[in-house]
Amino acid sequence: MFDPDVRIATGRLVLRPFGSRDAERVRSIAESGHRFLPPGAPVHASGVGQWLARGAHELYRSGQGVHLAMADADDRVVGAISLFKTSWNAGTTEVGYGVHPLHRGRGYATEAVRALTAWVFATTTLRRIDLTANLDNLASLSVACKAGFTWEGVLRDAVWEEDGPHDLVLFGLLREDAPEPGPALPKTELRTPRLLLRQPTPADVPGLAATGADELTQAHTGLPRGYTEDDARTFIDICERMRMRGAGIAFAAEEYTTARFVANLDLRDLDWRNRTAEIGYMAAPWARGQGFTGEAVTAIARWLFERQGFQRLQLRAAVSNPASRRVAEKAGFTREGVARAALGGEDLVVYSLLPSDLA
Repeated sequence: MFDPDVRIATGRLVLRPFGSRDAERVRSIAESGHRFLPPGAPVHASGVGQWLARGAHELYRSGQGVHLAMADADDRVVGAISLFKTSWNAGTTEVGYGVHPLHRGRGYATEAVRALTAWVFATTTLRRIDLTANLDNLASLSVACKAGFTWEGVLRDAVWEEDGPHDLVLFGLLREDAPEPGPALPKTELRTPRLLLRQPTPADVPGLAATGADELTQAHTGLPRGYTEDDARTFIDICERMRMRGAGIAFAAEEYTTARFVANLDLRDLDWRNRTAEIGYMAAPWARGQGFTGEAVTAIARWLFERQGFQRLQLRAAVSNPASRRVAEKAGFTREGVARAALGGEDLVVYSLLPSDLA
């Protein structure tokens, strides 16, 4: 069983069992309607006393886990974290967490998960910790990645909520895993003489949808036919999940003078061992032929080489898309050959750019 008197101090938090001293705070949480405490926590003030005396500790008494409060420097409950579904024979457990809405965005969940998982491996014989999060819950996915968990797969329609079924991402952390999260490109902003390059936001949805539905874009990409704003919203979420997993990053380019959406550009297929990546892009119809895309590609390449230490950037453009090939050539890429029937049966010209090409 877990230590009943566990007390884990982090930089800003103490993880400890719930107790009678939390009565006023838990009563306030119940009355507010916020739902972040463990399953079974009271939703009415009348149930607070019994839950603190018994309910919050039943998981521990079962031998299958423990519920802990995340307490701040004033010993105020700002969240909760639990170990559950523990199998001592198999050597596995699962971690779950929740943070009060007024205290989200401060890194408390990541801090708590990292501390609790380190404690588990230091004080027990357990060998694996599971973590699950809804695929559309980017905040929770970010916590898992930052806490060093490995994204292992997606369970389709695995949970049912009020708005219907949701996919569930399965993460795992093993005793022998490195304590630090895997590599990922950081969120950033880049500036060129005419453009601001930043991560896509909901404000880009109309521009992304119009660009994705454009006839020329459709002809030279694998985007869904009849591309809609819903597709664009999904794309933005996919891009952030890609970044968190260390698989790439997307940039939205906007024009300084008008703040209009100019293009989407993304780095993908990152090889961290060999420090190589591929870049792709799609430009808004109104912005084509003005050198915007090449300007953005060059800025991203410099950032990738000079700030992230990458050694090669690949670009592929359809043989039938001379505009895209011109972007590559004007940005200094070297043509290396043709990949036959590489995209929907169409040949793609393969280009590369090295740090020395930008010197």
